[in-house]
Amino acid sequence: MDFAFDPETQGRIDTLTGFLNDRVDPALPAFDEQVTALDDRWAWSTVPVLHELRSEARELGLWNAFLPGEHGAGLSNLQYAPLAEITGRSIRLAPAALNCSAPDTGNMEVLAQFGTEEQQQQWLAPLLRGEIRSAFAMTEPDVASSDATNIALRIERDGDDYVINGRKWWITGAMNPECAIFIVMGKTDPQADRHRQQSMVLVPRDTPGVEMVRGMEVFGYDDHDHGGHAELRFTDVRVPASNLIGEEGGGFAIAQARLGPGRIHHCMRSIGLAEVAIEAMCRRASERVAFGRPIAEQGVVRDWIAESRVRIEQLRLLVLKTAWLMDTVGNKGAHSEIQAIKIVTPKTVEWILDKAIQTHGAAGLSQDHELALAFAGIRTLRFADGPDEVHKNALAKAEIRRHTSAS
Repeated sequence: MDFAFDPETQGRIDTLTGFLNDRVDPALPAFDEQVTALDDRWAWSTVPVLHELRSEARELGLWNAFLPGEHGAGLSNLQYAPLAEITGRSIRLAPAALNCSAPDTGNMEVLAQFGTEEQQQQWLAPLLRGEIRSAFAMTEPDVASSDATNIALRIERDGDDYVINGRKWWITGAMNPECAIFIVMGKTDPQADRHRQQSMVLVPRDTPGVEMVRGMEVFGYDDHDHGGHAELRFTDVRVPASNLIGEEGGGFAIAQARLGPGRIHHCMRSIGLAEVAIEAMCRRASERVAFGRPIAEQGVVRDWIAESRVRIEQLRLLVLKTAWLMDTVGNKGAHSEIQAIKIVTPKTVEWILDKAIQTHGAAGLSQDHELALAFAGIRTLRFADGPDEVHKNALAKAEIRRHTSAS
């Protein structure tokens, strides 16, 4: 079994590592300063330093690395995995600099896989060029959206149009004024089979009847530096029937296709974030003295550090195996492994961040470090793309079936 990366992947790893160390990390203070100076703080993607980094990423061949096939960089999931991990080390800026940040990544995958030629020209092409942003409107406040068949927003056919009515919330990126298009999932046929009731339509942001109700906060953070999370209301929103993605009743299947790569991308980046946390923990433990000696000499702190290293290595192997399976047997064949990494990654990284915060003392809770912000983001992932309990239930059912089907 060969654990080495192929030469092309290793070359990109080296290029991206240099780009991150030499350009992205040093640019963070300027990025924060420029975002703070904006009249519209949600317009983070318009700041000059980000555009400079994007231009350099294109020249270095790091642009759209997440997307396989003709529309992207042509990398496999296994080749992209270490690159995504590296971007997780500077999670607020690096993914956006490479045009590899959610929710645009998932939306580009949907349009590349299911969009018509016209939809791809109108929306996918500018997204691939980084000229616009997008959002994915699925979660709703009035139903348990962990069961996607509960989605209640109505999408009703009226002649050559669809008319949309309903509410959505936690719609990431929707506050950004550059967010030009929403992919909206709703119910087109309440009488159909429960997995065939939903459809997806493209709704331009400026369509009459689209209302931005409010921005949502995560543990008090508004996440303005990646477009925030909005509550939206759709009132008699009318779009052409040609804005349907795929076929009527295909929304649930498209959502599942979208969430598979999205889940592994989150996990890849989270590993990079965990690496940063353990590095910070080691530095802080070596610098701080308590009860006459550096806290790095305290047994409990050493236990945290050792456990963190073991857990990261276990996690990385499982994520890489999942990426390999997605490449070799497809997303459906890798379904159990995708569920497994979605269960274990946020909890593992959350644990590591918690120990890093504890090692930093009160400073770990403050704005002087990004540990608290990172903790809030990772805790969010235990809900995003499906809560832990849903994935555990489905994974357990598959495991039981596997061991009892022959009896």
